[in-house]
Amino acid sequence: MVKPRIQVAAAIIRNEFRQIYLTQRLEGQDFAQSLEFPGGKVDVGETPEEALARELEEEIGIHILSAFPYEHFSFEYPNRTIEFFFYLVEEWVGEPFGREGQEGFWIEQSELEEGKFPPANLELIRKLKMELE
Repeated sequence: MVKPRIQVAAAIIRNEFRQIYLTQRLEGQDFAQSLEFPGGKVDVGETPEEALARELEEEIGIHILSAFPYEHFSFEYPNRTIEFFFYLVEEWVGEPFGREGQEGFWIEQSELEEGKFPPANLELIRKLKMELE
């Protein structure tokens, strides 16, 4: 059986204080209560950049001014493969907040903890922390 392949675009939203905006996954979602970088599925006919802009407006109410590719990788879960497109977003309009009822907050980049994220984010978190060393 071929596993479904899902493309996801997500943002590392970083402010001038080197804090990163994260949200908490809602109950009923895979990895509920874990932390995540805002973003979501790339729809058919959409580029990852278009999906990122749409998802950030829908999820946290911001409009991206610039987004730079940061990391691109695939992760195998037992029931599907997810291809991630992570972008670094340091310029936007609006104040991010959880528009879908999810909690959102700023955290110091140095305080990111791998264990609080879904398994696919492990290497990404390590890369973000190594940037500071």
